[in-house]
Amino acid sequence: MNSKSKPFLLKPAAKDYLWGGSRLNDDFSKEIDLQPLAETWECSTHPDGPSIAASGEFAGMLLTDILKEHPEYLGTHPYNEEGQIPILIKFIDAKQNLSVQVHPDDAYAFEHENGSLGKTEMWYVLDATRDASLIYGFYHDIDKNTLYESLQDGTVEKYLQKVPVKKDDVFYIEAGTVHGIGAGALIAEIQENSNLTYRLYDYDRVDKYGNKRELHIKKALEVADLKGSAAPRQPMRVLHYKKGCAGELLCRCKYFQVERQIINTERCRNMAEFFGSSNSFQVFLCTAGCGVLMAEEMESLHFFKGDCIFVPAGCEAFKLHGRAQILKVSC
Repeated sequence: MNSKSKPFLLKPAAKDYLWGGSRLNDDFSKEIDLQPLAETWECSTHPDGPSIAASGEFAGMLLTDILKEHPEYLGTHPYNEEGQIPILIKFIDAKQNLSVQVHPDDAYAFEHENGSLGKTEMWYVLDATRDASLIYGFYHDIDKNTLYESLQDGTVEKYLQKVPVKKDDVFYIEAGTVHGIGAGALIAEIQENSNLTYRLYDYDRVDKYGNKRELHIKKALEVADLKGSAAPRQPMRVLHYKKGCAGELLCRCKYFQVERQIINTERCRNMAEFFGSSNSFQVFLCTAGCGVLMAEEMESLHFFKGDCIFVPAGCEAFKLHGRAQILKVSC
């Protein structure tokens, strides 16, 4: 590993949306002075909330500035003059229901939103109350006029498909799918690098100033898939065991790949088979436990539940020690 390709911790940007709670501070020790604390953007180069390096030689620098200085960290991904990566990784604490919303695909976003990316996303449920649910599309086909009228008279909820959620569930939300995270869910979200959200319905809520949040019904109706769909089933998942580690694939699509890795070792082990070198950057999001990452010519990197590690392309094999669960994200 050379001096310019070492993993480093990230410090997130934070959002205080009105539906948030306190679990990101309580469960992950974020120590962020926001109330409520709805989201932390753990690995982000988006201008609405870029992450900051929290360890190593780049500590204190924006991730975007690091990637402008070292585009080789992107590996096989095309160089981006703005220091952008194709994905954005978040923690989400839904104390209340999120709005009913939809995201555009890349083609629509490029044409109508100044060349932006669309937003396909994946949710991994870290925890959920017993009655937690999410909205995923519609029970039956619906036309634009019926949907519009139901939004005006407040009856839209009867058409929306509600799906119970529990810890360890995985949901793939393709652009165009009408959806909403329900109250009581704590989620890790992996998505395209986009902040485009078209709100259809927001439960007539008001913010701390007494104002209702903006809706985007016209654009939402242009991009929403109005066909009824079956409730999403949990994908078949198979754990592959190696000494000191087990791993499984959670999601693979054209935008990202997400694997869950379970580390359980009392000694430091070479994890090249699970975490080895890559032609692209990788991101490790620790969702449980703690551990230590070690490599030659690098100080030991201690990580804990809630931490996020950026691994530049071309990093040589490193060793891990600890008991932890990690989401490994690549694209």
